[in-house]
Amino acid sequence: MIRACALSDLDDKKPLAVEIGDVAVVLVREGDEVHALRDECSHASLSLSEGEVTHKGIECWLHGSCFDLRTGQPSSPPASEPVDVYAVRIDGDDVYVDPTTTLN
Repeated sequence: MIRACALSDLDDKKPLAVEIGDVAVVLVREGDEVHALRDECSHASLSLSEGEVTHKGIECWLHGSCFDLRTGQPSSPPASEPVDVYAVRIDGDDVYVDPTTTLN
């Protein structure tokens, strides 16, 4: 696990882009829970962190594909492939992500 940011750096349902080693990751806070996904839309290779968080998940800003925050599965077209989801651990005010292990 690698420290990604402080929990206090994350606003609820506002994506935050971070680089963990050579992996681009988008973090999304939902209350006390933090999700980490690969920061790249599987449809158009664009940064998901530039999109919005909706009730469906994180939405790619260009074509509107949404990805479930827990599974990475697309919930709306045009994307048909999931994005990687990474393990997250919160320790005090520190958010740790393991970009070497995917949960999906």
